[in-house]
Amino acid sequence: MGLFGNKNKVNDGLQKTRTGFWGNILNAFTGSKIDDDLYDELEEQLILADVGADVAVSLVDELRSRVTRKFLRTGEQARDELKDIIREELTPQFLMDLSGKPAVILVIGVNGVGKTTSIAKMANYYKKQGRKVMLAAGDTFRAAATEQLEIWAGRAGVPIVKAGEGADPAAVIFDAVKSAGARGYDMVICDTAGRLHNKKGLMDELSKISRSVKKAAPDASVETLLVLDAITGQNAISQAQEFIKAAEATGIILTKLDSTAKGGCVVSVRRKLGLPVRFIGVGEGIDDLVPFWAEEFANGLFGE
Repeated sequence: MGLFGNKNKVNDGLQKTRTGFWGNILNAFTGSKIDDDLYDELEEQLILADVGADVAVSLVDELRSRVTRKFLRTGEQARDELKDIIREELTPQFLMDLSGKPAVILVIGVNGVGKTTSIAKMANYYKKQGRKVMLAAGDTFRAAATEQLEIWAGRAGVPIVKAGEGADPAAVIFDAVKSAGARGYDMVICDTAGRLHNKKGLMDELSKISRSVKKAAPDASVETLLVLDAITGQNAISQAQEFIKAAEATGIILTKLDSTAKGGCVVSVRRKLGLPVRFIGVGEGIDDLVPFWAEEFANGLFGE
């Protein structure tokens, strides 16, 4: 899909947000003068849009500072400045490392957030970018997880390496990475167990998986992406912090953004978790997981 197709998907996916709480933010700026009342209303609406109280205060403080420094006078000028602040906030400092042979992406997250479907949609995306993609069914604790991933792999038109229920996830992923190297595949996207009984269990398993990847292919690169559900917003952040500590995640996939009016959670996720958002889910179709670009997201939020 071309650049304009992605922009349209992001724009359409943010419709509920833009016409909901974020619409109130845009309305607050229209025809307004810049004063304390505007800042107070803005702070309140940012909190309602699921930005989070502390992040909302920080954004408004930064806006105040820039308005003073740049001698801005109108609400419209302040709105454009807020858009720039959010764009800068969301711009990652580095891109994903997909340079390995193969590039391996481990996908983690609790059950029910859209992890399995995100894996297949990501496979579909990278396949369209010209990569040869293979999936690894590393969630061996639930038979249904492998079955679901197999169905989605068929839709994406990519092969899958799997094993029986209760198999060692690290062994499954080792086999997938080995197979990818032997068959000329340059990317392996791996499902992992949605839930383990404690942080140590999660950390030990993911550490074992990472070692198995390097054992199978010393030149592999490894990215670990945490899947979060945008609908749960702030409620997902504390849980995500635990996952990140245990799994050393390198990025975020934010699903179901089209289903919530509180798209401001993206800003909060970025600020509080300290990880870049890599993909966003903007629909249920296989093409509806798109790479996250800060500028087009900010434009979508502000209706531009």
